[in-house]
Amino acid sequence: MTTNGDPSPAVDDRLNQRQRTEAIERMRGTTEAAPLDVLVVGGGVVGAGAALDAAARGLSTGLIEASGFAAGTSSRSSRLAHGGLRYLEQLEFSLVHEALTERGLLLDRLAPHLVHPVPMIFPVVGKAWEKPYAGVGVTLYDALSRVGAYGGSMPRPRLLSNTVAKGLAPSLDTSGWKGAVQFYDAQINDARHTVAVLRSAVGRGAAIADGVRLLGLIRSGERVIGAHVAPEDGEPFDVYAKIVLSATGVWTDEFLAMVGGEQPSRVRQAKGVHLVVRGGAITSTSAVIARTPQSVLFILPWGERWLIGTTDTPYDGDLAEPPVDDADVDYLIEQTNRWLEDPIGPDDILATYCGLRPLVAAEVAADREDATTQLSREHVVFEPAPGAVVVTGGKYTTYRVMAADAVDAAATILAMQAIDGEAIPESTTDSIPLVGAAGYAELWSARRRLARSSGLSEPTIAHLLRRHGDRIGDVLALIEEEPSLGERLHPTSLHLAAEVVVAVTHEGARTLADIMLRRLRIGLELPDRGEPILQRVAELAAPGLGWTPDGVAEAVEEYRAQNSADWVWRKDGYGGDGS
Repeated sequence: MTTNGDPSPAVDDRLNQRQRTEAIERMRGTTEAAPLDVLVVGGGVVGAGAALDAAARGLSTGLIEASGFAAGTSSRSSRLAHGGLRYLEQLEFSLVHEALTERGLLLDRLAPHLVHPVPMIFPVVGKAWEKPYAGVGVTLYDALSRVGAYGGSMPRPRLLSNTVAKGLAPSLDTSGWKGAVQFYDAQINDARHTVAVLRSAVGRGAAIADGVRLLGLIRSGERVIGAHVAPEDGEPFDVYAKIVLSATGVWTDEFLAMVGGEQPSRVRQAKGVHLVVRGGAITSTSAVIARTPQSVLFILPWGERWLIGTTDTPYDGDLAEPPVDDADVDYLIEQTNRWLEDPIGPDDILATYCGLRPLVAAEVAADREDATTQLSREHVVFEPAPGAVVVTGGKYTTYRVMAADAVDAAATILAMQAIDGEAIPESTTDSIPLVGAAGYAELWSARRRLARSSGLSEPTIAHLLRRHGDRIGDVLALIEEEPSLGERLHPTSLHLAAEVVVAVTHEGARTLADIMLRRLRIGLELPDRGEPILQRVAELAAPGLGWTPDGVAEAVEEYRAQNSADWVWRKDGYGGDGS
């Protein structure tokens, strides 16, 4: 065991090709006599959080991810850091309080550059008494974020008349309303946040590599002592570890199948579809949250566009690429148009995406086994075999608590194994600012001066600060060296060419999908998933990834093939009737 209690991070926290190669070689070099303390399986936000938590405690830590970092659920959320207002109706006060506490930590301490308050309007359309009833519910929601919690800086909720609500959101059809309630929640750039957590783990010594698939588990008797793994660009090898920690989300049952024995199904998948809508389709200074028959409808501002979601339906198909069907799009358009004066249609949709939520199967209501809305969002941590720890369930906002609980379980096992009885420190991730966070507030205050000195517009500097935080210097240094990298990738987007380079050299991007859909998100903001800029993005990425001209062409064709796959909803084939 390598606990040393040293809280200071290593100097280099970049994710890139060199770091990945070194991480793989470090894991390849483990033996049964010299194992890692913890090997995390899964490069989503919970796995990233577990790697950071373990490394921050001084445990030797590795992490493998079969695909790309945040390629699954962690890049396909509603991009909200929230307590879950609807869980108050289910009387899950402790779950709401926990999530609101984590929201506050993210806002004020852990990732203020990636998490921001957003005003929400909740329409009241029932009987007149429901307006004060809704007000009480939202007030309780707000109080749970403040009483005995690290609540973050949020304005107080307030009741709105129809006239005031209409003034805040002119696109809303407020006729027939009994009023509204306005409160604040928080938006999070989920995929970039996950990468920030991973970089923070690398900065504290974790060996992290994506494109490395788990083939099976290594055992000594009944005990799990490591994993058989295969890099997509190399020979399979064995990683030895005292604890193998699964943070595999919707793939949890597949991990349990590798554990073997009588392992009951632990997760049920709920499918959540989202639409990215052009900015001019809706006029509002506030987000909207409303009830739907399936779930909750969010109409959220996202830069110059709108994000609309979500569905909540059972799913048992392909876990890697769940499809977006006409029926999903129909449903979200119909539910959105209930609240708008001028309806939106398929032509307003720029992109769609679908994520799967891993819900704890044991919590299915006995009389509603087909309804994922009845499943709890609380997480579970368990040991399916000696040396294996599994964490699953939960929600994005509480990733840090899930990770800490999982590493607590691992630490308990490690303490029992230790001969010298050396104590393993408690989790400290509630006080560790993520990469980009530490100097963000000071730079944000100086953004006008930074714009003047860099020659970039103030909106561009604000965009960079809210994506890179205090690492904005990585982008600006490239532009100073090569001014053409300060050009926009597309006239309708604030994304700069330099950000493509940084995605490769600092943020672990290895494919065009990593860059277009997760690091920059520009593929979800432009028609045809960014086809007009695809060649330029590939050429900008090529030096850092070692792509030849043929490699550039292959990367472009691979992205295009993904964009034309069955799981990508395309309005040119839209039936409009759910068929």
